[in-house]
Amino acid sequence: MASDLEPVPVNSQKHDPAWKHCQMYKSGDKVQLKCIYCGKMFKGGGIHRIKEHLAGQKGNASSCLRVQPDVRLLMQESLNGVVVKKRKKQKLAEDIGNLNSGEGDDLFGDQCAMDVAAEGVMVPVTETEGIEPGSSLLVNQEEEGVVSNKRGVGRRKKGRVRKGSNALALSNVVFDDSKRVNHQVSLAIGRFFLDAGVPLDAVNSTYFQPMIDTIVSQGSGAVGPSYHDLRSWVLKNTVQEVRSDADQCMGSWGKSGCSVLADEWISENGKVYLNFSVYCPEGLMFLKSFDATNIMDSSEALFTLFKEVVEEVGVRNVLQIVTKNEGRYVEVGKHITDNFPTVFWTPCAIHCVDMILDDFRQLEWISTILEQARSISRFIYNHSLILNMMRKYTFGVDIVVVGPTRSSTDFSTLKRMVSVKHNLQSMVTSEEWMECSYSKKEEGYTTLDYISNPSFWSMCTVITQLTDPLLRLLRIASGKNRPAVGYVYAGVYRAKEAIKKELVDEKDYLVYWNIIDRRWEQLHRHPLHTAGFYLNPKFFYSTDNDIHLQIRSSVYDCVERLVPDTTIQDKIVKETELYREAAGDFGRKIAIRGRDTLFPAEWWSTYGGACPNLVRLAIRILSQTCSLVGCEPNKISFQQIHETKNYVEHQRLSDIVFVQYNMRLKQMFDNKEHENPDPISYDAINSVGAWVTEKEIHSNDIDRSDWMTVDPPLGNVMILGPEVDDIEALGEGFHDHEIFEGLKDGGTENGENSVQQVELVLLDNMVLM
Repeated sequence: MASDLEPVPVNSQKHDPAWKHCQMYKSGDKVQLKCIYCGKMFKGGGIHRIKEHLAGQKGNASSCLRVQPDVRLLMQESLNGVVVKKRKKQKLAEDIGNLNSGEGDDLFGDQCAMDVAAEGVMVPVTETEGIEPGSSLLVNQEEEGVVSNKRGVGRRKKGRVRKGSNALALSNVVFDDSKRVNHQVSLAIGRFFLDAGVPLDAVNSTYFQPMIDTIVSQGSGAVGPSYHDLRSWVLKNTVQEVRSDADQCMGSWGKSGCSVLADEWISENGKVYLNFSVYCPEGLMFLKSFDATNIMDSSEALFTLFKEVVEEVGVRNVLQIVTKNEGRYVEVGKHITDNFPTVFWTPCAIHCVDMILDDFRQLEWISTILEQARSISRFIYNHSLILNMMRKYTFGVDIVVVGPTRSSTDFSTLKRMVSVKHNLQSMVTSEEWMECSYSKKEEGYTTLDYISNPSFWSMCTVITQLTDPLLRLLRIASGKNRPAVGYVYAGVYRAKEAIKKELVDEKDYLVYWNIIDRRWEQLHRHPLHTAGFYLNPKFFYSTDNDIHLQIRSSVYDCVERLVPDTTIQDKIVKETELYREAAGDFGRKIAIRGRDTLFPAEWWSTYGGACPNLVRLAIRILSQTCSLVGCEPNKISFQQIHETKNYVEHQRLSDIVFVQYNMRLKQMFDNKEHENPDPISYDAINSVGAWVTEKEIHSNDIDRSDWMTVDPPLGNVMILGPEVDDIEALGEGFHDHEIFEGLKDGGTENGENSVQQVELVLLDNMVLM
């Protein structure tokens, strides 16, 4: 990009949808537009040419090869809408032109007035008998669903009209009935949502638009179901549909195996519920919920509950039970492995990574930087004028990222702020900022100081480099469409490798390694994770043989536990040598390419024909998750099930929860993209509260934050550049023996001293700069 190009914020009054997908630059008096996906610059043609570029429409612009499919479809629909409008205008102009050319030129006879009225347009009249030039002829007016057709106004005396004058005027009329209709539909739906107390994010349901389409297909007069219809035959039919989908998942458990997930949830009234789900590559199925309030302190009672679930799913099908990494579950895990010789107990990887991030967050120097960043964010998000200004300078990108946990929110937001650093600096040096009264307050000056301080940004960058690999690991572990067991071990390796490269000095990076090892202790040598790394061809063939020897014993642990038949165990050990040597089909060129393109279980199924016993084991291991993956339990009616004492209603409520939970899980596995939540929404408050909420709301200062004037968040993060796939970012090459050995030299005391030394150096640098 030429250095003389100056970025220009897109005016909020530009309503064409294509403006959200481009950036505007100014070179002198000329304006250029840049596609945010491929970076192509357009020196002319305006927003229409960008729209053609994004839509892939041949003509004046080349097609964008990197645009998202949904954006391409939106641009195509927008272009088609313009074409339809042009055709309507041309047809109307032709009709009027034909009438003008006829004898008598009865332009506005009764029939013509009715035809034009049917179009619902305002017809400008330039010169007619009985009407002054330049006035308007109101043929039809329609607003809020009320039609007023003034036929008397439409009737005119016969007379000559200057040929083409009205045709030219009518050709400039824009028909936009669709927006008016959608506006009314949105209002009607909004009134229902607000009256019934339906959560506003219900519009993200994959069933929302099909519901509207079905209602429209029935025409006017369609009648919705009654309260008793919903409680009876509608619920019955839906339960049958969901159970049919669940049966498909259950049918695959014998081949791929499955993981039982036990997630704990505490309600507002202090009740503790254990929700059991079953994971397999075909999907995640909610099984049942238990009120465990009275048994949480008894490992024996908890084990009895877990035992019932394992036996219901089938001991032969279950490879592992996944729970949080807490003391009570550690005891339950011991009971499980003692009583079920073929089942592992596995702590939740997401929980472990989150605790690592939380420990990082508690370090004094990191905590200091985070609090400074939060003060910037709180000032911006509590002033509507400043919030609009920020979103204009960041092209609609929010600086607060809503993560699944508070720790992930903290470090993801810090990374986002680093990404838009220059945008924020442009904002606080702009005339808008200088003229804004809020920028002259104490918080405004503090915000200016932090954003203008190079030392603040350098510390933010260091924190981002230390934590970004852990955030990537968190996303991999919570992945819903790719079993994570084959990747988590590599993710931990990359996290420690990144920290070592950033800090270099052993006494410095061991501080952070010790935090990781302490929280990851029960997973560091977990046979399933180690075997998943070993059996993933993407990683195995890019690792030294010496490292293979270190981790092979974990593979044998899995063989002995998951395969009771000793004869088959011996066969698996022999077949492992073929895999290690890349013999037979394993060494084919197509198999070598497939290491990077296929899911690990698919790769084994495709090229492991010579090792049938090892293939069965590899597929079962590589088909598992390693975390508690589910939807938000606070939006499911668990509490109602356990409070009702009527047997009939209890069963009905159980079926409602079964349907709700599984329908939402299905949407998650179908990878339906939902709009990013607004950071200031109450729904996101548990994660982002520290970034957007003040300690106290002062009633005399409410006028600073008029929500009706706030521009909605666009969530258009593509301008930050293409996102790297988390799995691809793991790369190849795992040769650092120190990482595999998990060194903990230095001890806790030395580690703490080292932390203090690092903090003092970094904080001193901040003061000096």
